[in-house]
Amino acid sequence: MARLLIIDDEANVCYSLEKALGSDHLEVASAGTAQEGIEIVRRQPPDVIILDVRLPDMSGLEAYARLREMDPRLPVIVITAHGTTETAIEAMKLGAFEYLLKPVDLHHLREVVGRAVQLSRMVHVPTVFGESLPAEGGGDRLLGHSPLMQEVYKAIGRVAPQDVTVLIRGESGTGKELVARAIYQHSRRAAAIFQAINCAAIPDTLLESELFGHERGSFTGADRRRIGKFEQATGGTIFMDEVGDMAAATQAKLLRLLQEQRFERVGGNTAVQTDVRVIAATNQDLEALVAAGRFRQDLFYRLNVFTVNLPPLRDRREDLPLLVEHFLGQFNRELGRRVRALAPDALRILEQHSWPGNVRELQSTVKYALVHATGELLTADCLPASIRQPELKPSPPAAGGESLDVAGLVRRLLASGQADLYYCVQTAVDHVVLDEVLRYVKGNQVAAANLLGISRNTLRAKLRGLGLSVEKQLIPEADQEV
Repeated sequence: MARLLIIDDEANVCYSLEKALGSDHLEVASAGTAQEGIEIVRRQPPDVIILDVRLPDMSGLEAYARLREMDPRLPVIVITAHGTTETAIEAMKLGAFEYLLKPVDLHHLREVVGRAVQLSRMVHVPTVFGESLPAEGGGDRLLGHSPLMQEVYKAIGRVAPQDVTVLIRGESGTGKELVARAIYQHSRRAAAIFQAINCAAIPDTLLESELFGHERGSFTGADRRRIGKFEQATGGTIFMDEVGDMAAATQAKLLRLLQEQRFERVGGNTAVQTDVRVIAATNQDLEALVAAGRFRQDLFYRLNVFTVNLPPLRDRREDLPLLVEHFLGQFNRELGRRVRALAPDALRILEQHSWPGNVRELQSTVKYALVHATGELLTADCLPASIRQPELKPSPPAAGGESLDVAGLVRRLLASGQADLYYCVQTAVDHVVLDEVLRYVKGNQVAAANLLGISRNTLRAKLRGLGLSVEKQLIPEADQEV
């Protein structure tokens, strides 16, 4: 269970926040003075702190400095009744997670605390990698003994100590966040502050301010200066997930930061110097975005200093038994169950599934099966129907035949109770599109990739995933470019 400490000398505020924020997943404690809060942190460090800037025994800034000395990675949410106070702004410059005005909006505070708890876990829970299962409570682990995962481990080991930008690439659910955490935790900046931001989860109009901060009056609603993530994380690391979703203006500012370690707040004209290591991640084809004019080529080159490519689960099926064993142990502990193994027929079904959601989908599948299990063995009937049923992979129409009836396909899938509709339809469409384009270019994969607006590696990956090959296009071998 996560722990939250509130340091505030107003007893009614502490009581209200304890009642509003406490839950089965969050234990809340309070302290009326800075010194009392510091002693609690020293005895049993919490996951998140809410700190008032005006305390009876010392200033909020002094209290924050003392807390930062104890653990600079501990997320601290500063609250104040004085919106223009320089104390709060200085605390943000030093790395405070967020500052909020009193009276605090409880709905917003819950969301901020939730993000802070998640960040605290990313920073403090060790992320290790290898073939063996971790001991109980031993942290989060990237598991797999396949050759593809061995290459991932080697890449992490090579790049973690090097103070360079890293780009992590892989489909959704492959574990990009775990890799980012492993790189950070094994880096020379592991004791310094860590910030994480999902570029796809924040509107374009707000992302630039979130990253770089803004000056008062720079836009409607900017009633005070805001310190951005890059300023807060000076000396530390920033993990930028879904970096391919950034707007053009934000891309330009990020490029300058990577080049010079300098930036300007939104609405400002004074350069702010920082020292931040950037770890970026994406599930998108950045080369295709560059070709389409949606991602800066110079920024792509700056991000692509060192790349870690995470394989999809369907390409490392030999890791399935190990992953299933790991998730069984995890959910047995969480749910108080004693399911010891997976039946052979259930394992065969898992091995035949294509896993479009990758490890995240497998994790949900195992949890579902364990909840529905009645004995000590997970049998096939415990698995979700979408996993048990054979995946519908409609065959593409023959050359010269009718085009794919997408609406009809969707109706058939709905009638069958098939899950993962988007994946099934996308697979059918990809099958037709790739088949037709390869026929048109007589099997030339370079020409096909250019017409499709994707990279050659992406084209080859799609062909493998669909079970297609150039040889299946009935094109003479001499005409193919491989």
